[in-house]
Amino acid sequence: MPKMKTHSGLSKRVKWTASGKLKRTQAFAYHKAVKKSAKRLRRLSGTTLVSHSDFRRIKRLVSYMR
Repeated sequence: MPKMKTHSGLSKRVKWTASGKLKRTQAFAYHKAVKKSAKRLRRLSGTTLVSHSDFRRIKRLVSYMR
């Protein structure tokens, strides 16, 4: 049986944490950022964890990334 390939686009966007979760950057932070308030952009900066409902699907795509 052939091995599954890692999704190269997604592997650049997520990283594994030490506890085995996936972290990602916040969405909606860059496009049309001029009209968004500084408070909103501060809240969107940084990283967050991949949601529980998406974790299983994304884990399959980046299974060989560790």
